[in-house]
Amino acid sequence: MGTKLIIDTDPGVDDAFAIALAAVSTDVELLGVTTVFGNVPLATTTANARRLLQLCDRTDVPVAAGASRPLVYQAARRASGVHGSDGLSGQAGSLPEATRPLEERDAVSLLVSLLEAADEPVTIAPIGPLTNIAALLAAHPGVRSKIARIVLMGGGVARGNSTAVSEFNIWADPEAARRVLAEDDVPCVMVPLDLTHQCAVDGAWLAKVAASGSLGRTLEAFTSEYRAHYRQVLGYDGIVMHDAVAVAEAIHPGLLRTESFPVTVDTSAGPARGMTLVDRRAVPVEAAGRPVDVAVDTDVDKLRDFVLSRLAGGR
Repeated sequence: MGTKLIIDTDPGVDDAFAIALAAVSTDVELLGVTTVFGNVPLATTTANARRLLQLCDRTDVPVAAGASRPLVYQAARRASGVHGSDGLSGQAGSLPEATRPLEERDAVSLLVSLLEAADEPVTIAPIGPLTNIAALLAAHPGVRSKIARIVLMGGGVARGNSTAVSEFNIWADPEAARRVLAEDDVPCVMVPLDLTHQCAVDGAWLAKVAASGSLGRTLEAFTSEYRAHYRQVLGYDGIVMHDAVAVAEAIHPGLLRTESFPVTVDTSAGPARGMTLVDRRAVPVEAAGRPVDVAVDTDVDKLRDFVLSRLAGGR
């Protein structure tokens, strides 16, 4: 069947592209989707995830709601200024209503049951704050052997977006991120801002998505407020589809080139809170954290074509 995959998400415009990418890929066995607070509050991220799966005709995929706040300290703000108040540039109402009921069990319970039932290790793609994944690893250590790898979108090597040095998903719950990235032993791929910005797409690419069919038209319609933000960031009409880059790697291992570096997360209350500290020294001396595969490069045209062809219904 291909890659067994679970997505943990906070939709979010780029999350919508990522969910659709996995949902329509016939070489992916999408076992479940779990939701977390992040770009917008939990109730909204959960509704968006369910309705996005309905859009993709994936009523077979269970959705469970997870953490509504960080493990320790409440975040100071959300990303609604980037994604719009409903997470989808004000266009969430265009999505069909979900017919599959929300799971009564919480996200961690669903994750445990899916992992325990799997007959081979499962890839988890967390593309929001890492609260649910940290809780899973802390409370259910026995499932580690059922996780093939964690491919997460988050962090930055030399840049931030929520602060000068901190990327949003990590900044939203640094304690959870530290647990997953620096203090556990499950194989982990970190897809940072540095790489996702290299994979930005322009208005012409988005026009091709819109022209590809009804799914593409709906996804492109979600980008209006997101594009307004990224016009300022990029200096041209386009977007950074952060989460779709990570899910592309989860689907197609090796699409991104990675290098192993010790990584830890700053959990102090100071200005570096949420910073991912990637130790790139040739010979680290008392390096903090543990080795993480950090995505550093890709064939950008191939990556863009991969996402576009899948969203357009190709393989």
